Amino acid sequence: MSSAGPAVGSRSNPAKFKNQEFASLRAQCLRSGSLFEDPEFPAQQDSLGLPSDPDPAKAVVWRRPKEISKEPKFIEGTASTTDICQGQLGDCWLLAALSCLTLHQPLFNNVVPGDQSLSEEYAGIFHFKFWQYGQWVEVVVDDRLPVQRGRLLFSYSRTQNEFWSALLEKAYAKVNGCYASLKGGNISEAMEDFTGGIARSLPVKSRTPAVLWRAVGESLSRGTLLSCFIQAASAAEVGKVTPQGLVKGHAYSITDSSAEVCLFRLRNPWGFVEYCGPWSDKCEDWDRVDNAEKQRIKLIRAEDGEFWIKADDLSHLFTTVEMCSVNPDALGGAQSLWRITAHEGAWVPGCSAGGSRKFRRTFCKNPQFRLILSQQDREEVAEGDEDEEEEAAEDGDGVDDEGGEVEQAGQPAGRGTQGSVVLELLQKHRRQKDKISFLYIAFHVYRIPPELQDVPGSLAADFFSSNKPVARSGKYRQLRGVRKKVKLEPGHYVIVTSSYKPNVEGSFFLRIYAKTGNELGNQGGFDCSSEFATVVQAEPITAEDRGTVRGLFEELAGRDYRLNAVELMRLASSVFPENFQLSLETCRSLIFGEDTGGRGTLSLGETEQLVASLRSLQAIFSQFDEDSSGTMSPFELSLALQAAGFQLDAPVLQLLWLRHGTADLSLTFDGLVACVGKLRKLFDLYESEGSSGVKERGINAWLLRYIGV
Repeated sequence: MSSAGPAVGSRSNPAKFKNQEFASLRAQCLRSGSLFEDPEFPAQQDSLGLPSDPDPAKAVVWRRPKEISKEPKFIEGTASTTDICQGQLGDCWLLAALSCLTLHQPLFNNVVPGDQSLSEEYAGIFHFKFWQYGQWVEVVVDDRLPVQRGRLLFSYSRTQNEFWSALLEKAYAKVNGCYASLKGGNISEAMEDFTGGIARSLPVKSRTPAVLWRAVGESLSRGTLLSCFIQAASAAEVGKVTPQGLVKGHAYSITDSSAEVCLFRLRNPWGFVEYCGPWSDKCEDWDRVDNAEKQRIKLIRAEDGEFWIKADDLSHLFTTVEMCSVNPDALGGAQSLWRITAHEGAWVPGCSAGGSRKFRRTFCKNPQFRLILSQQDREEVAEGDEDEEEEAAEDGDGVDDEGGEVEQAGQPAGRGTQGSVVLELLQKHRRQKDKISFLYIAFHVYRIPPELQDVPGSLAADFFSSNKPVARSGKYRQLRGVRKKVKLEPGHYVIVTSSYKPNVEGSFFLRIYAKTGNELGNQGGFDCSSEFATVVQAEPITAEDRGTVRGLFEELAGRDYRLNAVELMRLASSVFPENFQLSLETCRSLIFGEDTGGRGTLSLGETEQLVASLRSLQAIFSQFDEDSSGTMSPFELSLALQAAGFQLDAPVLQLLWLRHGTADLSLTFDGLVACVGKLRKLFDLYESEGSSGVKERGINAWLLRYIGV
């Protein structure tokens, strides 16, 4: 029996971006003798994402490497940090991470597959692999590169004849829509996309130079990708060179260390502009260093963007160190096994985009994810104070929500009983074309008391108003990702992911690392259910309504003494007030929701039962139409449906809102009735379904499949 191959999206079997498969496309080109031209990322201005220059001398043309260099190479020898120089694009964050990647050959070989060349089996096509929100994707590009005045416009190699970094930059631009979408970013973005690991920010001033030296040095020895930058105080300061030769608002890669005098080797992706302080290339300090040590660290005293700096000076002159490792253990702490779980979700306006805790009534509508920690770490948590100090310092910028105080996790039981959890929330697809529109995002972790642990569905507003979070990512930040390593006692928790403002659309990816032995990812899932028949349909028609309905029925019914959809709409308009009118389409749905034997009409008895049900729904709607405007907040849809007898999980509720909500983020009575009618019919159809496959998949899958029909 043959075993199944690696899952699609794994390192060894990446998903195909835009459904383009490198090997087959290259084979087609080789057979036809033509060079690949990528239809998904054409050599056009749109792929640049920049306005064209009216000066003909500055026109951008697209050239293949063999049209740029006499002896082009994909990789000459081995890839190194000097292969990467920044061109006319503000993507130092990307190139600094790429410089770090060259120091880790296995990671580099995964991102830059070795089965490609500018000479052997050359077909003008290349491919790269990036991690994208839980899966690896293979990205194909042709080798037409933007050139201005005879030189590469963007990333290039110092040797001028090596092209792997320029082609990788093009592939990353393709994933994000265009080159312009790479202007400005956080180094951790690229680090994670090159490794699939989880990044961490370390404010350098939160540690003494000695502790910083140890932390960074140990991370380098574990194969962690490291970089650093100087925070600019304003947009005007970005790119400003300090008296020490360092650039503000600019990313540098940390590539090596020397224990002789606690030095770090840094590289400026520009390929020039270097540090000029102690231990810089021109400094006489190097004359006192043993030649063997100089050879070990491969000291090159040249203007190549690479330089050495003391840990004391890095601590004083830089703002933040970014570190990223595939294994959370490499971010600090004792060695142990971790398990990961991941969830994808969305903030949908009017449904699951509830905003921050400042919006007390809607915060509970944000996506909620259950987490069960069944045991503590086997080792005592000894490094915690250091982590908490860093992360408290890291919490200095961003936007806070109301009631920013945080209850400390696990205080009553003592630190020895805590377990380590690493949480990361990434917002997806916010770099597209020339728009970079990151939301302010955060997550909060709450402990669930025993009496609520078995309650299905999302926790309600009263829970969050009466409980404080035991952990959070920090202030809301306008970054792709926010992350936190927290220590929690064994127990049940809920993670709430949110953007700062409500009703802002976005999608996200949440991943959770915890030590082996804990159960992760229980979202409090449950089977959707309906008690509509006993809660709403069991209500009899009132004597007043019966008299009104019978009189109208006699007047409106046709020769067959039945009501069609138009006649039902007219009857309803007479029975119910102006704010509770029904559309013709909703009336059709209500009729076909009844067992009419295919006649598409209602008898008197069926009409009376329907009016009784509508009267119950009117009362439910009025309960949530607090300002008597004729509409109710879509955030109250779940409560209204509960009152009508439906217990629905978050994905089903979200789809219902997308199907029945209005453009102005409100829900009319007609929308509620249409929603209830659709649910009632789908539950009835599911109960009558005889397929074992359908039953195995369950009611939730059935609802998600047919709600939009």
